[in-house]
Amino acid sequence: MDYELLIPLIYGLFLGSFYNVVGLRVPEGKSIIAPRSSCPNCGHQLQAIELIPVVSYFIQRGKCRQCKVGISPVYPFFELLTGILFAVAYLLLGWSGELFIALTLISLFIIITVSDLAYMIIPDKVLLVFAGIFIVERIFLPLSPWWDSVAGAVAGFLILLFIALISKGGMGGGDIKLFALIGFAVGFKTMILSFFFATFYGAFFGIAAMLLGFVKRKQAIPFGPFIAIGTLTAYFFGEEILGWYLRFFMLGF
Repeated sequence: MDYELLIPLIYGLFLGSFYNVVGLRVPEGKSIIAPRSSCPNCGHQLQAIELIPVVSYFIQRGKCRQCKVGISPVYPFFELLTGILFAVAYLLLGWSGELFIALTLISLFIIITVSDLAYMIIPDKVLLVFAGIFIVERIFLPLSPWWDSVAGAVAGFLILLFIALISKGGMGGGDIKLFALIGFAVGFKTMILSFFFATFYGAFFGIAAMLLGFVKRKQAIPFGPFIAIGTLTAYFFGEEILGWYLRFFMLGF
């Protein structure tokens, strides 16, 4: 067993707990520092033993220790998801400079997914903070060529803006700014792939959800989670998928 894998996994678990807080509080204009986390039903302030990611949820059998009301499984889900994604990023990239970009992307996507699912909002404050982080990271870890970040940001913004205009509001302002940020972080080609995958995932889920009766026709669906999944697919596996597609296409003819 690669015990070094436990390092990103454990960091991811604890940061995932914090990202839950950020994603739920920032859209409401609340502080992410105070007050301390508490039960939304009875107001009981959580103690250290109740704040162990994932573990506390199962120890308490998914209930508040004070009032015994059920705790949303969303909390342990995103804690575990962050830990797993951090570990996967390490497995794919190792202890490299690009790992910092990957972990930053994952962190951004966990926060905006929580926020978009809860409020249908991708907060500008979150995007601004991560914009600063990505700028610093790409100064020290530039893409090749360096202007690929600029091209990706401009293209990401314009493509989503164009879709928003022709769809008359079908794309939110947060999605537009998010794709500009993604383009800056991953570059033009990967941004285009991420848009393709995000659109594919969103369309597939939307059609399936309508057929199964979970959503109604023309009902708004948060696009942020699909942008997250699509971008991570493109970032980690885009080259392999594109290579496979081109080989299959060429063999087909």
